[in-house]
Amino acid sequence: MKLADLITPELVEVPLQAADKWEALRVLARVPVRAGRYPAAFATAVEQALVLREQSMTTGMEHGIAIPHAAVDGIDELIPILGLSPLGVPFQTLDGQPARIVVGLVIPRSKKLQHIKTLAEIARLLSRADVRERLVRCASPAEAVRALAELQA
Repeated sequence: MKLADLITPELVEVPLQAADKWEALRVLARVPVRAGRYPAAFATAVEQALVLREQSMTTGMEHGIAIPHAAVDGIDELIPILGLSPLGVPFQTLDGQPARIVVGLVIPRSKKLQHIKTLAEIARLLSRADVRERLVRCASPAEAVRALAELQA
């Protein structure tokens, strides 16, 4: 499944402002509340699931990308969150660079295996330098969504 088919402006945080990856996870867990995807009380459980996953192994990749993800009970559909940080967030990436593009995935525990392909598709998309460069230049959620749609057309 393509990120462009899943993401809406309400699920984009531009700019993502966080001192470290733990704060970034906290911010990302609250974005779906603003989008009406789950209640505010659920954000803490999502944050804890993201932190637990991150503690087991970093989801910081190379080229300024991080894809934190966690399977949680209580949701029916995959919820993607896109955070864009032109300055970058220290994320313990594999290459030591700050993460400028952070794609959070809140995955229904009952559909965990179905979304491995989605995770791979996002990683493949973000492996393209043109995609990364265009996304970090986006100044608004609407611009980011438009860019993804054009880049994945």
